Amino acid sequence: MPYLTYEEYIDLGFEEMEQSEFEKLLKRASGVLDSITRYFYRHNDLESDVEFRKEQFKKALAAQIEYFYDMGATSSHGINEPGHVQIGRTSVSKGGRNSSGQDEQKNNLVSDDVYTYLSGTGLLYRGIGVRS
Repeated sequence: MPYLTYEEYIDLGFEEMEQSEFEKLLKRASGVLDSITRYFYRHNDLESDVEFRKEQFKKALAAQIEYFYDMGATSSHGINEPGHVQIGRTSVSKGGRNSSGQDEQKNNLVSDDVYTYLSGTGLLYRGIGVRS
């Protein structure tokens, strides 16, 4: 069973798209969120979970779908831009330095909004229990 329906996606106020496009992106975005949450909802029922966590997970999934749609790609290779392009004598380099002066190299596969929605839900951390 999918984590999010097209109707829920629209009701949450995210960018409208064809339902067939949504269905395609839903599968890829669900895989990304499964990985981030260490497959929590593969082992637990989303619909019977606490309302807050369920709602935040669905918003995070919708944000990831919208991100894939806006970027026009669903893989890190398709999303990440080359750092340098040269055509003839024209050269363009991607700028971007962080506060320490180092080039920013980050995986842009996951929307920053996903982490914002999942923050405070407990879904980003799965610690190991200690037995005494």
